[in-house]
Amino acid sequence: MLKTLIDIIYPIRCPICGDIVNPRGELVCPPCKLKLIPIEEPRCKKCSKPIESEEKEFCHDCERKHYHYVKGYALWVYDSYMKKSIGDFKFHGRREYSEFYVYEIIKRYGKEIKNISPDVLAPIPIHKTKQLNRGYNQADILAKGIGKKLNIPVLSHLLQRDKKTLPQKQLNDKERLKNLEKAFSYSKEESMQYRNIIRKIMLIDDIYTTGSTI
Repeated sequence: MLKTLIDIIYPIRCPICGDIVNPRGELVCPPCKLKLIPIEEPRCKKCSKPIESEEKEFCHDCERKHYHYVKGYALWVYDSYMKKSIGDFKFHGRREYSEFYVYEIIKRYGKEIKNISPDVLAPIPIHKTKQLNRGYNQADILAKGIGKKLNIPVLSHLLQRDKKTLPQKQLNDKERLKNLEKAFSYSKEESMQYRNIIRKIMLIDDIYTTGSTI
């Protein structure tokens, strides 16, 4: 009854078109969901970005760079629809969009995440001034949604953002790396409070472009 009452007073809005979801009870308008492009094979075996040739194993970035993570998972192509959706989620207070994102992530990758069996999920942090302005860290919301569904602990402050950086989208590859130098730190205090040994961490973020942040 409470959920029904909340849906009446605050109806769910579609994370793609922004209108009230039709039919009620869904997380997205069915026609809008069809506009999203899921990442299918062939995809990069490292970062999960789509690649054109089935004969290739890695995308252009992963062929020429060395990354310190094992494997990445991505859900949709970052086209104009997802750009607007993620933008509203991050900058315009549409936290409720995370329900749809988390549902689709679990549906697509839930079994793989369980098989990987990470000790904790750690969201990519944003600088405290950005968090103060927005009121939340979008990656933390995603991490907590995934963690709750799969019963995996989330350490929201395991990683810390130590300096305010320029938006990555404005920069080229070299500038992105320079921009992020000494931007992050690992909180020993947070890891000690967790009291369990952390061997395997799954990082959660909203957008993957070149991998500089990771």
